Amino acid sequence: MKIKSIEPIAISLPMLKPVIMAGEEIHRADNVLVKIETDSGLIGWGEAASAPVMTGDTLESIVSAVHFLEHALRGRPAADIAGALAAMDGRMYGNHGAKAAIEIALHDVTGKETSMPMHALLGDSLRNRAPLMCVVGTGDLDGDLRDAEKKKAAGFTAYKIKVGIDTAEKDAARTVAICKVLGSGLVISADANQGFTVDEALAYVRAVKGCGLNFFEQPVEAHNLAGMAQVAREAGPIVIGADEGIHSPDDIARHHDARAAGGVSLKAIKLGGARAVVAAARQCDSLSMRVNVSCKTGESSVACAAALHVASVIPNVAWGLTLTHTALAEDVTAAPVPTARGHANALDRPGLGVDVDEDRVNRHRVRIAARHVA
Repeated sequence: MKIKSIEPIAISLPMLKPVIMAGEEIHRADNVLVKIETDSGLIGWGEAASAPVMTGDTLESIVSAVHFLEHALRGRPAADIAGALAAMDGRMYGNHGAKAAIEIALHDVTGKETSMPMHALLGDSLRNRAPLMCVVGTGDLDGDLRDAEKKKAAGFTAYKIKVGIDTAEKDAARTVAICKVLGSGLVISADANQGFTVDEALAYVRAVKGCGLNFFEQPVEAHNLAGMAQVAREAGPIVIGADEGIHSPDDIARHHDARAAGGVSLKAIKLGGARAVVAAARQCDSLSMRVNVSCKTGESSVACAAALHVASVIPNVAWGLTLTHTALAEDVTAAPVPTARGHANALDRPGLGVDVDEDRVNRHRVRIAARHVA
């Protein structure tokens, strides 16, 4: 079974409501689907979100990169995923979003060919159910409290409060109030998305100590390890997590060695695919660092299925699994990845285990002018 064609498809999906975070409001999810067809007629799907602030990727750059990488992959055995990754790295530096979408599609089509779920291609299954991390955060205190109460009643056990969208003092007061509503026995985090200065982050952690917050993600600019370490020293029992600052195994090691983070958020678009996320999670476990497996805001059931497969095989998901397809007004699959009572069960059908509806894809397709290269 060889790769016959690789097609990038830019899409813009409507959100149920805007997602507000530091420096950004997301009203639509701009993603790229990758459709791989083999000479046996099988089709595999992958996905990567545009994330200019996090990865530098836009719809246009991902589409162009996929076209550029196809030259190195066409005619190769689809099941030789390690070989495909090496070929892509030899053809093009970086561009982890495009590589991730292609790699996920290769897992999907290989799983379909071998009648194996994607997680069986990644490693031995360690769990058949993963806790979901849900987001609470509009900046409106009353609305956030109602949202937190609703999600607790729905069975969620892991929460992320978006901060960095107001002053440190107001965000801290809102965090304390939300933690009080949620109570004990849950995983509760705050995520500043680089939105605080070091002084603001220090003021925030001083104000929220003892309220029940477990970890504080990306309080300051992504590559300010000294600032991250300073906040970590002040935070005490509140563990500092890194997200935007993690794009490679070296980044994980640097954060650990500098005592700048005690855990990380791992995304396929940052690391270059599902296999890289699995490897990074194993590295984190060896360093006693906690892990959250996450999709970018607004990724569909394609990327979310891949993340769920990853969560099935990695050593720990202490900080939960963040699936973002539930925030979409319309998904691209006939049936979205199922969730219930704040958890997601492992998918055991061949490949990704979801069926892409091409009518839905075409309804939300965005035409991108891309230059084809040799």
